[in-house]
Amino acid sequence: MKVVFRTSDAPLPRLVTRLVTQDMLPADLDAVVREGAAVARFSGKTGQVFEAFVAGEGGVKRLALAGLGKADAAERTANLEKAGAALTAKYLTSGEAGLAIDFTGTGLTGTEAASVLFGARLRAWRHDVYRTKLAQEQKPSLTEIVAVGAPEGTAAAWDIEAALAEGVEFTRELVAEPANIIYPESFVERAKARLEGTGVEIVVLGLAEMTALGMGALLGVAQGSVREPRLLAMRWKGAEADKPTAFVGKGVTFDTGGISIKPAAGMEDMKWDMGGAAAVAGTMLALARRKAKADVIGVCGLVENMPDGNAQRPGDVVTSMSGQTVEVINTDAEGRLVLCDALTWVQKEYAPKTVIDLATLTGAIIISLGHEYGGMFSNDDALAAKLDAAGKGSGDKLWRFPIGAAYDKLIDSPIADMKNVGPRFGGSITAAQFLQRYIDKGVAWAHLDIAGMVWADKPGQTWDKGATGYGVRLLDRYVRDVLEV
Repeated sequence: MKVVFRTSDAPLPRLVTRLVTQDMLPADLDAVVREGAAVARFSGKTGQVFEAFVAGEGGVKRLALAGLGKADAAERTANLEKAGAALTAKYLTSGEAGLAIDFTGTGLTGTEAASVLFGARLRAWRHDVYRTKLAQEQKPSLTEIVAVGAPEGTAAAWDIEAALAEGVEFTRELVAEPANIIYPESFVERAKARLEGTGVEIVVLGLAEMTALGMGALLGVAQGSVREPRLLAMRWKGAEADKPTAFVGKGVTFDTGGISIKPAAGMEDMKWDMGGAAAVAGTMLALARRKAKADVIGVCGLVENMPDGNAQRPGDVVTSMSGQTVEVINTDAEGRLVLCDALTWVQKEYAPKTVIDLATLTGAIIISLGHEYGGMFSNDDALAAKLDAAGKGSGDKLWRFPIGAAYDKLIDSPIADMKNVGPRFGGSITAAQFLQRYIDKGVAWAHLDIAGMVWADKPGQTWDKGATGYGVRLLDRYVRDVLEV
């Protein structure tokens, strides 16, 4: 979706939108439109859209009123995004190619106006690559949004938000693609293609390099697949720092569960078990596009978890890159095996002061939080507070869970340093405890379990059914608030 800023003499699209603060209809509205809005019970509540047809030069025009909600609402930014999103949700397949949004008289700042445009662009994203028989009326027609009367500073604010939108869209693309298209090698190639020319430094490790480094945990997950694993590292050095900040993503491009195979029903969803890695890749693209003044390294551990004659067995013992040994009780608890070696590698290679990992790690987190929050676990209260604030500010919300010695002992193994699963209860916590054993002393660390957030079975505020792009806005906001101050 392209956003353009109208000059004074440029023609407007046939479809024009007026933005309305709740209970404050514009005084200059046509009387018929005003009465129609009243009859339709349009009051300007967040996300409300009312449409009328009015006579104008060159014929009939479509006029839409879009509700911004209350001006003093606590979630003002979210409401502005929802207003923009409601417009594209309604008009994406309307037959209109252009939509004008008139900011005249709204009193919005440039940053607030950019939030409306941001919501409109995010809600317009769809993944129709493989749909060959869509009826004409089901195909997206809207390709351009024209900002009219935008307040001072909107264009500059939009440049930043457009970069963030591109990162979110790239994450959605990776998550939405099927596993025969996105697998470890092709994930790397697509990331390289999208990051080309941005200034991001890329390092890729293949099977031979990871074997030489002793990444037995990650390689154990990959050994049942004909798709070779990859470790992808992307560094954006937009500022000098004593030590970089590391984002690490779980990238299981398809998860059958391995020998501990999952039930057939719903297994097709496991194409999105690389949602953490996708969020890291999308974040790195966003940071590079907006030239973030930060030093960040993004790492993706990429594998496919398949059951064949060479697959890892329950009961196997693997040696991780850290030297710690793991008794594999359940091959479907594979994400933590991938992450532990990725965490060790990034700490040895880059010595970051802060490490944040993202993973669609446990079904237990969905039982706990549903699809409203990602789970957060951390060894550092200050880091947890900053991530919580970033979640609230971005809309990618987090809820903190406890970790501690009482949970840690639940993953002790009688024959190895640890087991890869604990008992049935507290499954998300014991998974976090497993990962914490791979964090070096003095490193601030947070683990984000986002299993309930990367995919949606119904449309949300700024996304359609499918991939949400969760995590990109969260990490970008963390960078803005903590690293770019």
